[in-house]
Amino acid sequence: MSFNRRSFIRYASLAAAGNAAGLRPFGMLNGLAQSAPGYKALVCIFLYGGNDSNNTLIPFDTTANNGNGYTPYSNIRGPLALAANTLLPLGAGANGNYGLHPNLPNTQSLFNSGNLAFVTNVGTLLQPLTTAQYQSGTYATPSNLFSHLDQQSEWQNAAPSAVTTSGWAGRIADSMSASYNPGAQIPLITSVYGDSVFCNGASSSPVAVDPGNLQGGACSEGAACATRLAAAQQIVTFNSGLALVQPDNTITANAYQYMSTLASAVQSVAPLVTVFPANNSLAAQLQQIAQIIQVRQALGVTRQIFFAGLDGFDTHTGQLAIQSSLLSQLDPAMSAFYQATQELGLANQITTFTMSDFSRAMQPNANTGSDHAWGGHHMVMGGAVNGGQIYGTYPTLALGGPNDSGSNGRWLPTLASTQYAATLASWFGVPAASLGSIFPSLSNFSTTNLGFV
Repeated sequence: MSFNRRSFIRYASLAAAGNAAGLRPFGMLNGLAQSAPGYKALVCIFLYGGNDSNNTLIPFDTTANNGNGYTPYSNIRGPLALAANTLLPLGAGANGNYGLHPNLPNTQSLFNSGNLAFVTNVGTLLQPLTTAQYQSGTYATPSNLFSHLDQQSEWQNAAPSAVTTSGWAGRIADSMSASYNPGAQIPLITSVYGDSVFCNGASSSPVAVDPGNLQGGACSEGAACATRLAAAQQIVTFNSGLALVQPDNTITANAYQYMSTLASAVQSVAPLVTVFPANNSLAAQLQQIAQIIQVRQALGVTRQIFFAGLDGFDTHTGQLAIQSSLLSQLDPAMSAFYQATQELGLANQITTFTMSDFSRAMQPNANTGSDHAWGGHHMVMGGAVNGGQIYGTYPTLALGGPNDSGSNGRWLPTLASTQYAATLASWFGVPAASLGSIFPSLSNFSTTNLGFV
């Protein structure tokens, strides 16, 4: 049996020992494919490496003199500046002042139709900060700013330190699973991009699946595969009595159960009509999410959170070509997923949003790339989104200016990632009284709901 262990470990269920849901037969699932009232889902797309949002949402007004026009953008960006005549102008909600990267035509359409919004200059913060306060070094700031691993963790855990092992989605699952998904066949959170801090709770755990391969492994031995898989499942149910081995066996057994449950459910309904782009890893992930949502009632869930990812945004060199390629994957994948939510009749009940380590410095480096920065711009998509709008304050494009944390265009965030996340959590149904325990630093900010959804 040729079983891809690395793939299995990455995508196997991360359910804690004793948390496996009881399984029931599915039978005729086509009749169960409609959601119970009140279904909602959050879908996170993490852009790993730090997407350069300065070249995602760009000042379009060539006449502006307020530091936010195309001229200061072009002057600072130099070889990284996108030509003004290639930008995709946004509609009335952007007041004619902003355009998009030329590889985001579907994003432009979603924004102009009111189904997508941008939230600007968002980053990890423990409290509101001015540039002078940050530069004084006497105010609390997130740990290890500009570090990939730390900032990925802090976006995902919404905590003061990267060492916090639970994520904000995991803590939502801790507080909501019993109320909303009491008889669920799978956990509240599903990852289609392997393990992440975002998904881990204190008392709840996610299920992770390999998109397009819900059985979780590859076998090349034909008829022998089923027998050998059954043997592997039987082995992990054997009580070894060893303190370290037994919990690991239980986790693995839970993984087999969850993947079998998902595979049976998805195979029992007609495929979605929506066509997702081929040869696109993010599209494959979002298609898998759509298929799981399709069988939501059979799985016994009325609330779900999903985690997807796209890697490669660490553009220290050759940024224009690399980012163009990545955005050409992101744009059609998100558009197809929105079409799938419409096909499912759930466009108003599914909200998709981006997160990333950080943005990139406005000033280019010597290798036609840009270095790690801080605040950046993010997309929120769905029928419930108050779309066609730009939320937050776009930074003044001036090196060493009022929004620069230093001198090369590392924008000091004017909105905290915690505020961004809490807004999504509130829409998802987290009670106001629970927000403080899920987002420990939220009370430091006067605004806890940014109003974009």
